[in-house]
Parts: sequence; C-alpha cells; structure tokens
Amino acid sequence: MGNDIFEITVNCVKLIIVFLLMVQAVPVLVWLERRGSAFIQNRFGPNRVGPLGLLQLLADAVKFLFKEEFIPEHGIRFLYYGAPVMALVPATLAFAAIPLGYPLQWDSYIFRIQGFEVNVGIVYVLGASSLAVYSILMAGFGSGNKYSLMGALRATAQVVSYELALGLAIVGAILLYGTFNLTEMVAAQQGSLQFAFMGHAVNLSWLPNWGIFYQPLGAVIFFAATFAESNRLPFDLAEGEAELVAGFHTEYGGFKMLLFFIGEYGHMMVGSALMIVFYLGGYGIPGVTIPELQQWAAGVTSSANAASALVSLITFVSFTVKLAVFMWIFIQVRWTLPRFRYDQLMELGWKTMLPWALGNTILTAIVLYIAKA
Repeated sequence: MGNDIFEITVNCVKLIIVFLLMVQAVPVLVWLERRGSAFIQNRFGPNRVGPLGLLQLLADAVKFLFKEEFIPEHGIRFLYYGAPVMALVPATLAFAAIPLGYPLQWDSYIFRIQGFEVNVGIVYVLGASSLAVYSILMAGFGSGNKYSLMGALRATAQVVSYELALGLAIVGAILLYGTFNLTEMVAAQQGSLQFAFMGHAVNLSWLPNWGIFYQPLGAVIFFAATFAESNRLPFDLAEGEAELVAGFHTEYGGFKMLLFFIGEYGHMMVGSALMIVFYLGGYGIPGVTIPELQQWAAGVTSSANAASALVSLITFVSFTVKLAVFMWIFIQVRWTLPRFRYDQLMELGWKTMLPWALGNTILTAIVLYIAKA
C-alpha cells in the first residue's frame, strides 16, 4: 500500500476514485445507450427531463432509490440480497487492477494510475471477473422463481463456455509479451511496428506496435467472447423476454436492479479495457512514445512534477477515448444484431470459437519458436 502515511493515504483514495469512476460512468453510458438506440431507430429517446434528457438520469436514480423493498414469498433472503452485491464487486475489483495511464512521479513518490498493481495482473483480473457467475446463480436460485432459475442456468452455461475461448484467446498475447503484468504489456506496445523474424529485422514505421497486428484472430475471438461474458446482445440468452420474462433478475426491482445494471456495464468496461491493454497499446498514443511525450511535457511546463502529471493526464485521456469507442461498439451491436438461438450460441462457443482459439495459441507458439531460431 505504501511506505509512509502520505503514500498509503493516496493509494486508498485512488481505490475510491477508481470505484467512483466506474460507477459514475454507468449513468452516462445508460444515457448514451438510450440516445444512441433512439438515433439508430429514428426516434427522440429521453428528451423531457433536462437538456438532451441528461437529467433523466437523476430522475431514474431517485426512482431506483425510493422504490418499495420486497422479497419474493419463496425467495431465500441471503441469496436474494447477496446477488446484486456479487454482481458489482467482481467487476469493480477487476477494473481497479487495470493501468489507466502512465505512472505519476511526484518527488520521490511514484503513483500508478490504477487502483492497485498486481504482478500477475491478467490472472487476477480474469479470476476476479469470473466470480460474477455466482451472482447469476444466487439471483436465479434465491428468487424462488422457476423462470429466474432457468435464466440463471442459461447464463451460467453461457459464461462458463465462453470463458474457455476468452482465456485461450489471450494465451497467444501472453506468449507474445512474455509477461502476465498488464503494465509491461502496455510498455511492450510502444513505438512503431517492429519485430525480428529468423534474424531479419522488420520495421513498419506507419503502424503502431499494437498487439492486434500480431494477434488479429485472438483479438476477434476475445472481443466476441466479452459480449457473451457480459450477457450482451447477441448473447443475452439469459434475458429471452419471450420465454423467460426477464431472466435471472425477474424478481428484482429498485436499487437491487440498479446494482445488476452497474455490474453489467462494469463487465463491459473490464472487457473493453482488457481489449485495449492486450491489443491496442493500452494508454499509449499512436506514433508517440512515452519518452517523446515526456520530453514534450518537460518543454511546456516549469517543473518535473508538473511534466509528469501532464504525461499521466494525456495518457489517461488516450485510454479513456479508446474505452469510449469500445463502449459505443457494445451499444451499437446491441441495436444491430439479432439474438442467437441457444443451440447456436453453445455451438459457436464450443465448436467454433474454442477450436479457433486453441489453434491460434498453437500457431503463435510455433511462429515464436521459428522466429527465435
């Protein structure tokens, strides 16, 4: 946590800020989804409360907070109330370990632009985010509703199935970078595209050194699997309204329902952030290396602390822009593609994405072995 009281305090505050960033981003994303879907469908969307409907979010928050509390007659109290909490906590813990910007150096202190750093970051993030499946089971079983239970079973089978493809998809990236540390992965993608193959150096100065150019198949599989992991269209089989009413959260309303929403958007943010870290250079800026950015910042500021803060701010904005693009893609896909049938979903996960992810891993290992020969 730190070496003295000041550093410990700053690191604790960082944890709170990262949590608030994730939670406060959800209302903005909900507004964007409403306005975006209305634009796609040629209608207005929320436009009555405040300019552009922005204050509709405040109205919704008041509604969620003051709705009547209830529990189903046949529900299990502990599981029923614990499920929304379990939906939020894993996403928050996972997002806190992702580097959002270049570390800030202030005098003798170094503050990382993330909640905390874990040396085996990818193992921690995947492990923490996978705990969300327990919230689905708890909600389905704790509601005492057969439709909720059926939705929970569907969602659990879906999440477990696609976790295999998702995990295998990033093995190729891990082989490529040779580390589990997320910060080191970002550092490995700085500069222009350059690599050595069988003793020959290849340098493409017009392309950034991003992982997506080395692992295009892995990137596609990983990104598709994040939709399934987040229960988003076209993989939202747990919420098949025609046959399951609303899935595992049928019996939820008010603030508890809001926690499920925050958890869903949180997992979308975690999946998008991992996509950025693995394949799109993390907080890096195309065509600009961190030393070049530091040199520029030193020329426009009067102190080393201010220059370091400026670099951290610029890289944080770079990461945020990339994250916003991916969140919009999530929204766009929801209102563009139809929902899969359940047999199609399982067949895609087990018979298509899993073999391709395994093949990508084997091919990456072979290419890396040949390249170093």
